[in-house]
Amino acid sequence: MYLLGLGILLLLMKYLEVGPVAEWTWWAVLAPFGGAALWWAWADYTGYTKRRAVDKENKRKQERIDKQRAALGIRTRKR
Repeated sequence: MYLLGLGILLLLMKYLEVGPVAEWTWWAVLAPFGGAALWWAWADYTGYTKRRAVDKENKRKQERIDKQRAALGIRTRKR
């Protein structure tokens, strides 16, 4: 996500001819978009995004269980 934001910022600076970015080649300005595409491809290939989604889901599930136990007056176990 950071690479995408950087790419948009550099693209706007190049288009509006702001600062030293105006003199850069288009390849240098568009490189963060390629980096973002590579990052997303790697994250999907290695299962990084799926693991993050499962971890987030498990955390929400455990918080919900803990909240229900607290409402019933049952002490939660420390892990």
